[in-house]
Amino acid sequence: MEINPNFSKKAHRDYKLVQAAKNGNQRAYTDLMSFYKNSVNYVINSMVENENDAEDLTIEAFGKAFRNIATYEPKYAFSTWLFRIAINNSIDFLRKKQVRLISIDEQNPQKCSSEPLSLQSVAPDPEEWLIIKQNKNTVLSFIEQLSPRYSQILKLRYISDLSVAEISEKLDIVPGTIKSRLFRARDLLLNTIRKDKNSDLLEMTNTSN
Repeated sequence: MEINPNFSKKAHRDYKLVQAAKNGNQRAYTDLMSFYKNSVNYVINSMVENENDAEDLTIEAFGKAFRNIATYEPKYAFSTWLFRIAINNSIDFLRKKQVRLISIDEQNPQKCSSEPLSLQSVAPDPEEWLIIKQNKNTVLSFIEQLSPRYSQILKLRYISDLSVAEISEKLDIVPGTIKSRLFRARDLLLNTIRKDKNSDLLEMTNTSN
């Protein structure tokens, strides 16, 4: 199986551990978990904002990753694959949580005073979750490196926290165009982050580390 030629030393280390895990080496599983448990837990906790849920979801994420480790392919770093599993699992958790809240509201409208979560609010893909949850000053420093065409829309989305609809209204551009431009701008932002070896975001966004 061909390995991504851009893998860093850490990614090569992880790949060797994955191969060992596939061959039944239990210590390899332990090492992989020790390397990434805190980072995975941090990302999940920033999403669900509940330490107990985050701990449970962290264990679930590693469980899913390890049960499906035979499907891992070294096109991406193991860390990227793991974070995608963890974030998608957390998004599923939040969606199910909203369904429960809506059900409670419908049956007992007086017992739940807070508004249920919006499905759209848990819809961002893994990469966008990582951008949203990072220090805004750090993200801004990378955004400033892009052309005005893309930096403007990224500032509105990630610094001002505006929705696509709000950006569309502010710029007087149809939502479809905003989504397309935002997708391209985000891709450029992630590539800029990946090129900065000193970035704290690199650990979570770099598909070749």
